[in-house]
Amino acid sequence: MRNKNTHLLNKSKTKMNSFFLFCMILCACTKICLVYCDNLQDTCPAATGKQSIFINGLPCKNPATVTPSDFKSTKLSSRGDTDNFFRSSTTIVTAADFPGLNTLGLSIARTDLDVDGLVLPQSHPRASELFFVSAGVVIAGFVDSKNQLFQKILKEGDVFVLPRGLLHFCVNAGNEAATIFSVLSSQNPGEVSVAGAMFESDPDMINKLVSKTKSLVNGLENATLFGFN
Repeated sequence: MRNKNTHLLNKSKTKMNSFFLFCMILCACTKICLVYCDNLQDTCPAATGKQSIFINGLPCKNPATVTPSDFKSTKLSSRGDTDNFFRSSTTIVTAADFPGLNTLGLSIARTDLDVDGLVLPQSHPRASELFFVSAGVVIAGFVDSKNQLFQKILKEGDVFVLPRGLLHFCVNAGNEAATIFSVLSSQNPGEVSVAGAMFESDPDMINKLVSKTKSLVNGLENATLFGFN
């Protein structure tokens, strides 16, 4: 009887392990299909408004109601408000504001920098960013997981790549206002402003940060953005 019970217990454990393995494989396959499946139609402008169901993205409009206006946006045509301490403004446009972006895995952004303006270090957890300088001269850079700093001076027409999830920044390095347009590789890139949380309540630290960025502009290649000593 004892051997029979042991056999039944082992058999039950085997079935349970097989069931768990099946569930894990099913979840993995489902995730791959949701993330990597090709679009089933040419376009899918977002149907904005109150949602009764929640999905990873936005539902599509009725194809009969899709118009050319769904694929045009003027939200980045005007200069942002730079009347603030950092003398900068960033506007990110996603599919929620620009329906034609829906399901394309893209967002767009505009950054305006007054003279001495800067964007404090931040990251986009779900997107890489292609940084195009439309006007002016800026310093842009990012820090990798080994705390190595990669930065370049960018002039009008230059492009810089900011890898996904890495802390990055930009500073106006010229004598006139600068404008940058960006394309981000996610429909909802997200934004984590670690530096904002650290510095906004401490004006002295902000002033030191600004001083360090100015030293970079003056050609001190050995200066680092995060060194305050």
